Amino acid sequence: MSILKDALESGKFGVTAEMAPPKGYDFAEQMEAAEVLSGKVHAVNVTDMQSASLKASGIGLCIKLKQAGVEPILQITGRDRNRMAIMGDILSAASFGIDTMLALTGDHPVVGDCKDSKPVYDLDSVGILKMLTKMEQTGCDCGGNEIAGGAPQFYKGAAVTPVYEPIFLQINKLRQKVEAGAMYVQTQGIFDLDQFKYFLDAVDKAGIKTHIMAGIIPLKSAGMANYMNQNVPGIDVPQHMIDRLSAAAAEGKEKGIKGLPTQLGIEMAAEMIAKIKDEKLCDGVHIMAIGAEKNVPTILDKAGITV
Repeated sequence: MSILKDALESGKFGVTAEMAPPKGYDFAEQMEAAEVLSGKVHAVNVTDMQSASLKASGIGLCIKLKQAGVEPILQITGRDRNRMAIMGDILSAASFGIDTMLALTGDHPVVGDCKDSKPVYDLDSVGILKMLTKMEQTGCDCGGNEIAGGAPQFYKGAAVTPVYEPIFLQINKLRQKVEAGAMYVQTQGIFDLDQFKYFLDAVDKAGIKTHIMAGIIPLKSAGMANYMNQNVPGIDVPQHMIDRLSAAAAEGKEKGIKGLPTQLGIEMAAEMIAKIKDEKLCDGVHIMAIGAEKNVPTILDKAGITV
């Protein structure tokens, strides 16, 4: 059984991290981070060429993590694969004991680093979920052909953006994903708990039942926060957080101390996680450390979270 499924469905506070495959074929850095994350999180998302940036395949890193004893979550986008390729990857993943996945539509290649690449988009995130749910129910592939040995069962997830206007469009999309088979959702990074509560209230009023994991992005600098505000849809870092990061940078420069903004970002992430858990706002957190996965255990320790 999926470790994440067992945690969420038994009422535990779920914790996941995120990791990108290398832009190459050496997985050493990722495996060092995996060693640090082992026993600290329920599972680790493996991104699927996030921001349409070419990386090694996600399934490759998922297999590496599984072999190292770290539970992987296979992210699957519709950007680069038709339904046959998606199902082929799913069947291969199942053969290695990978049983947790997350469906995404995927960023268009024009925003990435291989701009001449042609997008596929045979299925979007909802379509991927529908196809896999039908596979599980019928034991057949996307062409209606019986799968040898029976269909694998996956704990299926999706993503959602709490900071979105008009909010009803995002709620409607979330409903479609849940009806298509998403049993848990991970949100885009949140920085304002009042905004997050507004989203959770809208989900509750819509009668949507699923496990929600709040996205947490530890900030490293005021520049990072400003960049995300300007370039990443669904991100809204409050000005008071940016001001604190700027003040930390100024203090570090004055005292000759490096890394104060990063330390502050870790503290702010931990504070938010602790509040989410203490106030029982949702079912868990998804920490997107963006290359600083080794900081995740520190964040969890400061938040008082153990898995």
